[in-house]
Amino acid sequence: MKAILYTQYGSPDVLKLKEIEKPIPKEDEVLVKINSASANAGDWHLLRGKPFLIRIMGFGLLKPKNQILGADIAGRVEAVGKNVEQFKPGDEVFGDLSECGFGGFAEYVCARESALVLKPTNITFEEVAAVPAAALTALQGLRDQGQIQPGQKVLINGASGGVGTFAVQIAQSFGAEVTGVCSTRNLDMVRSIGADHVIDYTQEDFTKNGQHYDLILDAAAYRSILDYKNILTPNGIYVFVGGSMAQLFQLMFLGPWIYMTGSKKIVSLFMEPNQKDLVFIKELLETGKIAAVIDRRYSLSKVPEAIRYLEQGHARGKVVITLED
Repeated sequence: MKAILYTQYGSPDVLKLKEIEKPIPKEDEVLVKINSASANAGDWHLLRGKPFLIRIMGFGLLKPKNQILGADIAGRVEAVGKNVEQFKPGDEVFGDLSECGFGGFAEYVCARESALVLKPTNITFEEVAAVPAAALTALQGLRDQGQIQPGQKVLINGASGGVGTFAVQIAQSFGAEVTGVCSTRNLDMVRSIGADHVIDYTQEDFTKNGQHYDLILDAAAYRSILDYKNILTPNGIYVFVGGSMAQLFQLMFLGPWIYMTGSKKIVSLFMEPNQKDLVFIKELLETGKIAAVIDRRYSLSKVPEAIRYLEQGHARGKVVITLED
């Protein structure tokens, strides 16, 4: 089978299209013929091995432990191990492989059945491949860490990105009043997916316009944590899901202090893939409450170009990888 491999950390130049053996599923695994995958920020962090903490966390100190990137996949089950109970050959599935070795940038992959759910029948492979990691991050950030409630004023910073586009829609599905922050060219798109209000960060400083929010989900953190604290309501919650390492370290040091000295909460999210939440996301897709926003599509051989584009930080929604039949 064809796959995009990397055997050393570095730029997208180290990604190579190679022919390798098709994997054989273990007793508790499913073999999936991949139709589509999608790229996430995690892919280029793993590609470069940065921040260095990634290497210490078990992804390979001097060279990558898993040589095929790609967490989000959609495709058809080709074979199952003898202990697999939920799926059979021919089933259309999607899922997040980040806890079972990645491997999405390939024609086939083996995954634990708990990493997959059945694909909604009303969604294409491309559309559903764009969903797992970004939608799960948005859901867990808003519902679990943010404790979102109907009627709350919720601000999504980075509303036009992969996580942000799902966060706007999921917050709406929970009955919140949603404000999306994005650049000028993305204002109409963020309105179209359900934002009640939009703020153009190139024209307006959302931390100085007098508005306060019950919940802030930040997918593009670049400000001081104290700026966000000042626009939270008295019991408001700020959730960091993406941004610079400087902001993350600031959050780690200041977050506990802010909570101990008041009622506001400053927290971060490290998304945990799980089948229960994937089923919840599937139901939102089936009922039309959320839909993927796809910016660009690339073939498997063009994965290096896809990662380069994603690294620039200007993708509108998701970047999808389509595999040739």
